[in-house]
Amino acid sequence: MSLRYVCVVILLLPLCLHLRPALPNSPAQWLHLAFVGFLIQVVYFGTAWTAFELGGSAGTVALVTSLQPLLVAIAMPMLSSERVSARHWCGLLLGFTGAAIVIVGNEGVHGVSAQVFVFSVAALLAFSLATVWEKRFGVAHHPLTSNTVQYVVGFAFTLPLAWFVEDMHVTVTVPFVLALAYLVIGNSILAISLLLMMIRQGDATRVSASFFLVPPLTAVIAWWVLDERMLPLAWAGMVIAAVGVWLVTRRATL
Repeated sequence: MSLRYVCVVILLLPLCLHLRPALPNSPAQWLHLAFVGFLIQVVYFGTAWTAFELGGSAGTVALVTSLQPLLVAIAMPMLSSERVSARHWCGLLLGFTGAAIVIVGNEGVHGVSAQVFVFSVAALLAFSLATVWEKRFGVAHHPLTSNTVQYVVGFAFTLPLAWFVEDMHVTVTVPFVLALAYLVIGNSILAISLLLMMIRQGDATRVSASFFLVPPLTAVIAWWVLDERMLPLAWAGMVIAAVGVWLVTRRATL
């Protein structure tokens, strides 16, 4: 992770120096920005990857972290004026059910150790808290500012960890470079920027519900690109998840 984060910082710093985007105008804004970056880039990704390293399957970790929209829906009414209606709850439950069906139907959920379960739950809690915190305290910063601050925080925390637990050796190959480029540009810069913008400008519950589509879309891409199997049960789960997300995200009509 530290390699990905330092690549992001190397890309963004020259742009920051050239464009000079506005910076947070108070210590509190700096702290809120850094804290969200810490939760997502260090705690969430760190605990999720640790669960994988300890033998957790992708399906198991995905199933646990798919509870994130439900936790956000529980927390937001207690911390803001956001309300979750009965229709939204029906959509959330359908979305989780559909995502779970895709995960279990396609690759299954295997027995896991207590360590894997603890780290998966830690990833779930970190991402849920980051979403709620960003909605409650986040300010619309320039994307260059927010990304640079958050990835500097991510690099500062993950580099010492990598130094102690990794051998710090990288074998550079074409697939490695292409994968790293995707993680740096597609995941770290574009996806996280869009996520934080959507959370600030919309309802956190509606934004979070979109994550129910990740397991179905991942399965479809794997079926189409990698020729992996897509069982009938997984197709049914995809439809259920899509209906659930539609119920949560559609605007009420008079």
